[in-house]
Amino acid sequence: MEDPNRKIWIMQYLLLLSAACFISQLYASDDVQLYESFDDNFEGRWIVSEKQDYTGVWKHEKSEGHDDYGLVVSEKARKYAIVKELEELADLKDGTTVLQYEVRLQNGLECGGAYIKYLRPQSSGWIAKEFDNESPYTIMFGPDRCGATNKVHFILKHKNPKSGKYIEHHLKFPPSVPSDKLTHVYTAILTPDNELRILVDGEEKKKANFLAEDDFEPSLIPSKTIPDPDDKKPEDWDERAKIPDPDSTKPDDWDEEAPMEVEDDEAEKPEGWLDDEPEEVDDPEATKPEDWDDEEDGEWEAPKIDNPKCTEAPGCGEWKRPMKRNPAYKGKWQPPLIDNPSYKGIWKPQEIDNPEYFEVEKPDFEPIAAVGIEIWTMQDGIVFDNILIASDEKVAESYRESAWKPKFEAEKLKQKEEETTESDGLKGVQKVVFDNLYKVADLPFLGEHKDLLEKAEKQANLTIGILASIVVIFFSIFLKLIFGGKKKPAAVVAETKKTEVAESSNKEGSSEEKEEQNEDAAAAPTRRRTTRRDN
Repeated sequence: MEDPNRKIWIMQYLLLLSAACFISQLYASDDVQLYESFDDNFEGRWIVSEKQDYTGVWKHEKSEGHDDYGLVVSEKARKYAIVKELEELADLKDGTTVLQYEVRLQNGLECGGAYIKYLRPQSSGWIAKEFDNESPYTIMFGPDRCGATNKVHFILKHKNPKSGKYIEHHLKFPPSVPSDKLTHVYTAILTPDNELRILVDGEEKKKANFLAEDDFEPSLIPSKTIPDPDDKKPEDWDERAKIPDPDSTKPDDWDEEAPMEVEDDEAEKPEGWLDDEPEEVDDPEATKPEDWDDEEDGEWEAPKIDNPKCTEAPGCGEWKRPMKRNPAYKGKWQPPLIDNPSYKGIWKPQEIDNPEYFEVEKPDFEPIAAVGIEIWTMQDGIVFDNILIASDEKVAESYRESAWKPKFEAEKLKQKEEETTESDGLKGVQKVVFDNLYKVADLPFLGEHKDLLEKAEKQANLTIGILASIVVIFFSIFLKLIFGGKKKPAAVVAETKKTEVAESSNKEGSSEEKEEQNEDAAAAPTRRRTTRRDN
């Protein structure tokens, strides 16, 4: 059998060879505006933000399992900011533009971003050493995950030619972020026909049009009309569809004071009820602690226990008739609702022409002057690599095939081997468990269930279910042995007897009645059960 480590070594060698060939082609290509492989240290070529909030340390390290270097997020729960200026501006207005880069979440991504910002020229008001979240960008692209957020962002900042404002336009329904810890490559392709395509690992996940009304939020082209901000709802505008009937009067026999519940006169005290016995008595086995000081701790009282005489009796203490729903109860009277003759509907301001409305045949993209990574993340070990800006889709495709794919396949192979090792460990535990289960199944009255064990041993979902059930059973037995069973209180027994006597009345009770009963019970004073008096 071939050594798995040899396979991985061969794939890494081929990866490095193909990447070297590809890099040499990229640098010689006129279709590439930027390519950053991080083969060399980033210091001197990338500028780390000196802003106070950005304390995260960037490192130039190898991706786990590879000889390929990348830009690595080294610490958890930090803000990071780093930027690289392009030698020439990347124009997005003419031809195709491809934005592509790799990200590997070596420790997963529970809360944080791994996106890139494609920045406008510094004449728009920023400098590299002060790069932060306010630095103006043209496009923000890449994965982001935290809580309910799980998406590959694509945000375009576009200038409204009428207002001069830059508006963020978010791609609607973007693809989700892969959940594994492998290297993934993200690609955004902008074409001259206003089309945007998002690829993950070379597979198209989203297609949109920059000028389509339903593809971005808000849409790039604003609506022609807007609600008039100066329009006010008239004071006599009535939005009530229904109103109380003004001609309706309360019936004479309507008693609002009648209680919701009354005593059940038909109920009888159960035979054997112990009126003179308390529900709780002092524990006869309790003794006063030797270190008890009456002056400091107060007079000692024995703890209370359930009265053993009440266990066999239907109940103890003063017997009271159970309550039942009052048939005369009607509650507070309310007049019926009728159609409102003055109803005018829900008021809306009138529409006026939108002063910021414009029409364009193509988006007015700002050029890209730099690429920056400005993120806040709770995870470390995020690796950025092979950042590309190109004007030809084939260049990006060639990169994916020559540099990214061999790396990805090597990682998948290693992941599969690790899963196989883990699976072998599970199978060892599984064998021990099922060997013992088969011995138990040899008992005569369990023999007919052996076929279930055979199915469970072959099917993973049944195996997991049986193993989980065994753990729950043993844990339950363990708790039972430690804490023992809980004796049913005498008060509960008594209440049960009372319920049987007045069963019909209880069946008529509403949820509202039960809430009132609970409130009464909560308000009743509790009996002392402690062994010390309050000082």
